[in-house]
Amino acid sequence: MNTTRRSPLARPLAWLLPPLATLALSGCDSERADIQAWMDETRRNTPVRVEKLPEPKTFEPFRYRASSEVDPFSLGKLQVVGAGARPGGALEPDRNRRREPLEAYPLDNLRLVGNLRQGKVNVALLQADAALHQVRVGDYIGQNFGRIVRISETEVAVKEIVQDAAGDWVERDTALRLQETMR
Repeated sequence: MNTTRRSPLARPLAWLLPPLATLALSGCDSERADIQAWMDETRRNTPVRVEKLPEPKTFEPFRYRASSEVDPFSLGKLQVVGAGARPGGALEPDRNRRREPLEAYPLDNLRLVGNLRQGKVNVALLQADAALHQVRVGDYIGQNFGRIVRISETEVAVKEIVQDAAGDWVERDTALRLQETMR
């Protein structure tokens, strides 16, 4: 048995809701038409500017002219490394020697701040962190087995032993230059 009672006015109002909703929403359509007309007019009146694209650059192929240099991708070089043979011949750093204190620092963390002359021997003053170190020709510095080969008034020349991409040990020359401080 249904105990819910409907109001006598509920039935006539129910059929009026859809037409009233349609009438209320039709007012929004006229606003939309106004906006659409304004947008169309703005598009027509706005000049179109198309900037000319620059001409493409002509491609110039790169010519490899180092034919006298060792080719890093040669099969012979790669086979020697793959076979487990010691590439690079006799050049190899001495790993059994006692390490020196300045070998704990990369070269770019060392600064040449001065030089001295003790008798006939040139001595360079290198700063690592906050400490000053005296170095002579033959001392080791840097993390790449660098050895000091020359000390002048303005620079310390270093010869490092590093591995190239194929695993060969090669020498690399570098220098620490005297840096004047700005006061």
